[in-house]
Amino acid sequence: MLRVGLTGNVAAGKSSVARLFEGWGAVLVDHDALARLAVAPGSSALAAVLARFGDDLALPGGELDRAALRRRVMRDPRARADLEAIVHPDVLRQGQAREDEARQRGAAIVVHDIPLLFEVLDPAGFDAVVLVDAPPALRRERLRHGRGLSAEDADALIAAQAPSQPKRSRATFVIDNDGTRAALETRARAVWHELQARARVA
Repeated sequence: MLRVGLTGNVAAGKSSVARLFEGWGAVLVDHDALARLAVAPGSSALAAVLARFGDDLALPGGELDRAALRRRVMRDPRARADLEAIVHPDVLRQGQAREDEARQRGAAIVVHDIPLLFEVLDPAGFDAVVLVDAPPALRRERLRHGRGLSAEDADALIAAQAPSQPKRSRATFVIDNDGTRAALETRARAVWHELQARARVA
């Protein structure tokens, strides 16, 4: 089974590529979704997050106010590190469990969708790493017009992540998402064919 790490800075288009890969047959392990599960109401991780960052982050229904938490940590590297230390161990356990299930089912390719792969993990732990990239100005525009963020919040969110340029040389494949949806799909499919070829050899 080929283990693939898929990553990309915010608004680069990583999630779009993840859905394409899944549609073409990959088993997708979405680490963002696992992070949401990790802080579900009643979880020990949620209790730890509220203890560290404040009970006011709990919504009336008991869920975590993720948007408020993001605003609270994105300008504070120490706070982000504290949050990662609380949530990431559980996310990694859940991700490994889903990978094990995929292996038992005989899956050929499992794709771990990890926004901060280079920041929090060793990319050498994967058989291949796919980076989805786009220019910062374009990502800023997508955050402002696609997600409704203010210019200040968009800039802070982009600044909170390591720049993509050094990641490009460390990735096995780079998919540039600086054009149309059709262009992105064409580039993603070319990488998918390469991954399939590697999976057949593995």
